[in-house]
Amino acid sequence: MAAAVTALLLPATAHTAAAAAAVRDPGQTLTAPVRDVLAQLPIADEDRTGYRRDAFKHWVDADRDGCSTRAEVLKAEAIIAPEQSPRCALTGGQWYSPYDDRYIDGPQGLDIDHLVPLAEAWDSGANRWPAAEREAYANDLGDDRALIAVSATSNRSKADQDPTTWLPPAVGYRCQYVTDWIADKMRWGLSIDSSEEAALSKALDHCLNVPVTVALAR
Repeated sequence: MAAAVTALLLPATAHTAAAAAAVRDPGQTLTAPVRDVLAQLPIADEDRTGYRRDAFKHWVDADRDGCSTRAEVLKAEAIIAPEQSPRCALTGGQWYSPYDDRYIDGPQGLDIDHLVPLAEAWDSGANRWPAAEREAYANDLGDDRALIAVSATSNRSKADQDPTTWLPPAVGYRCQYVTDWIADKMRWGLSIDSSEEAALSKALDHCLNVPVTVALAR
């Protein structure tokens, strides 16, 4: 495993699996404007054949500190820290849900959203991954964009939709959302379908072409 992380500026190229694979190296850090990162994502038809949510083991305690992935995200994203019991039960605290621009008191009204839903990841290439890699995806604490505490209402409205059919109700957050979606797909080497590419491109028409830095997970 390389000790140093390589920073690479991605050129804008056509959407091909070969082009994406040519620059991928787990642990590598890629930096480019978001539209160029979008251009690197391979386009492929989605396939949900055989999908089961339990194919992605989630809310594990990877570091064995007594707190599950869900609890780790809640602790990290709280704007007023909750109280924590010896078994990592959280009470009190306050969070901001950017999807619907709401402040929420207590963890009960929150879901931890997989920014790119598990079903969408399956459709986009995770159906070919080993179980351990799907578990790593479902519990990704290595990138703050991957998992996000949001209101249960907004998360359940989103369900497993991609930006073709769902964007956050908070219009001011949409540029951040689609930028993070693109970054997360690049991080995990996931494809996009043609409708998704069109929706992301359309959304970015209203956004700054900000630089995105992604540490590749696979």
